Amino acid sequence: MRRADRAQRHRDAGGSRIRWVELPGQEPPRVYVHGLGATSPAYFAEVAVHPLLAGRRSLLVDLLGHGISDRPTEFDYTLESHADALAAALTGAGVVGAELVAHSMGGSVAVVLAARHPRLVSRLVVVDGNLDPVPPALGSAGSGGIAAYSEEEFLAGGWEEVRDRAGSLWWSTMRLAGREALHRSAVHLARGTVPTMRELLLDLRIPRTYLLPEADGPLPGTDVLTAAGVAVVPVPDCGHNIMLDNPEGFARATAQALSDGFRR
Repeated sequence: MRRADRAQRHRDAGGSRIRWVELPGQEPPRVYVHGLGATSPAYFAEVAVHPLLAGRRSLLVDLLGHGISDRPTEFDYTLESHADALAAALTGAGVVGAELVAHSMGGSVAVVLAARHPRLVSRLVVVDGNLDPVPPALGSAGSGGIAAYSEEEFLAGGWEEVRDRAGSLWWSTMRLAGREALHRSAVHLARGTVPTMRELLLDLRIPRTYLLPEADGPLPGTDVLTAAGVAVVPVPDCGHNIMLDNPEGFARATAQALSDGFRR
């Protein structure tokens, strides 16, 4: 595993750089994208080298504001801006027709990326990603809890309350994120897009799979998704962080999704 020095400048972010860990292998490339307050190497390294998924050129990308990427304070961190910045980085890396595997907020960014930059994406696996807006709710975990603060409140000390609610696992990577980046990303994730991420996913014309924890029960709108060709696949013995909780189950489901097994 090596950290790639290659990075794409994004003009609107003042020349900030997106960075990634890259695993060598065959084309077409595979791109892994993390969720809010996370980092792709920490969340995907184990499954990316699993025998069922290894051997492909793989980019474990950190979105702007997260992980090893830059944390520009002038960037707006909308889902569209995240997607466009990621598109610029992938283009700079010579990526075309990638298989995207994207978790949580990263799944939302990946859906927007596929809709806005279709030549970059050939297959999409959304891992328990946000498809609909989430009402802000002070005191809750996740994007809705962060979005309940104003940016001023969050920077003045709200982030400490979020830290205490997040728990040690999430905070271990969340602490690497820029505080403006974390808050703005959460606000825009909770707000969603127009059309919604669900509507964008329904309209894509590529093989699409949605993975969710089996314990969460049926995904709302499953019938509509499956009718549009989206495979909805429950994974047992896991919570939201499927790839960490059940790496074997995640690798099996993802490998099948990236083959013709779930294609409709």
